[in-house]
Amino acid sequence: MPSIAARPLNPFRVLVQHRNFRIFWIGQTASLIGTWMQSVGLGWLTLEITNSAFMVGLMATASAFPVVLLALYGGVIADRSDKLRLVTIAQALLLVEAAVLWWIVWSGHVTIGWLLGLTLLGGTISAFEIPTRQAFIIELVTRDDLTDAIALNSGGFNLARVIGPSVAGIIIHRAGIAWCFAANALSYLSVLVGLFMIRLPPRVVMRATTSPWEGLVQGLRYMNRTREVASLMRIIAVYGIFTVPYLSLMPVIARDVLHTDAGGFGLLLTSVGIGGFLGALALATIGQRVARGRLLQGSAYAFSVLLLVFSFSRSLPVAAVLLLFVGFTMILNGAQANGMLQSLIPDELRGRVMAAYAWIVVGLAPVVGPFLAGAAANRIGAAAAIGLGAAITLVYALWVFSRQPALASA
Repeated sequence: MPSIAARPLNPFRVLVQHRNFRIFWIGQTASLIGTWMQSVGLGWLTLEITNSAFMVGLMATASAFPVVLLALYGGVIADRSDKLRLVTIAQALLLVEAAVLWWIVWSGHVTIGWLLGLTLLGGTISAFEIPTRQAFIIELVTRDDLTDAIALNSGGFNLARVIGPSVAGIIIHRAGIAWCFAANALSYLSVLVGLFMIRLPPRVVMRATTSPWEGLVQGLRYMNRTREVASLMRIIAVYGIFTVPYLSLMPVIARDVLHTDAGGFGLLLTSVGIGGFLGALALATIGQRVARGRLLQGSAYAFSVLLLVFSFSRSLPVAAVLLLFVGFTMILNGAQANGMLQSLIPDELRGRVMAAYAWIVVGLAPVVGPFLAGAAANRIGAAAAIGLGAAITLVYALWVFSRQPALASA
């Protein structure tokens, strides 16, 4: 393995050097584009059927709710299973879910009950798939390249965030909502083809000597007693709950604060996506050349300050530029925290720790964060609610890094 100083400044170096990760990343990014298309189509279809903003929000919550209930148990299963096999089975089930969704919409049999049921099913599958996929990455690269691989995964997510909704809008306009779901089903095929192409050395899955409940308790005890892991989890939770929900308030910001239309709203989301993609590439380029803790600390401060400044913006061009940097620092902060977390944990607990990570990021934060942000926005306005969340995270970051200087110097 070359020294860090000798590594080329190439954000795609990990894709070049690791065939298995390259195959996985291409398929996963294509699938995420399909997932964003399905998300847009689902929200639009729910609004068409019910004409209720509450039902649109309920549909979004329905996908996260099973993750809150089941993700921690999913981590136990991940640690006791062949991760490649488990991810493959989950992706195949998600393909079936998307295909059924396409069929009921295309055939005219769609009801709000069907949509809720299939969304809950997809969330249930994701509760097992997400922690397993997160824990699986290290098997595709070396431990030294783990942070770069996580950064590129974040880059793929943000690339999909830009492409998926744009393509979904075109498909809905020209072919109909059903074909967003068909496109998502096809995108899972790209993942499955890639997973079947991955070649890993033989690995013996250790036989469990404890019950699933005891395994879950063991993982929670490890996270609670390992100071750096506990600190990282708290940072991830605080930022997930109090800052990331700015995205859920973006329609209100676009219409009522910036006084723009759907085109302006799309520009704001695109700015976040492009900034996030550039942030991921930056982390993959320089992440191993700077102190990990310092990068986490700096990105945490910058993310909070930039979001606070954004809350005062009243010009669309200024807001779009600020969101470019907000997206950049958001991904830098989130991916760096993920990379530090994964570099600390032992392989035998990786699934359980990443399940707790998924429980926070995919389950808890999307449910609690938008609820708190929406309640605050209802009282003090959307811009002030975003500013308040940013201020809370800034104060928390200042406190935690002053109390734990070892975390900043990690």
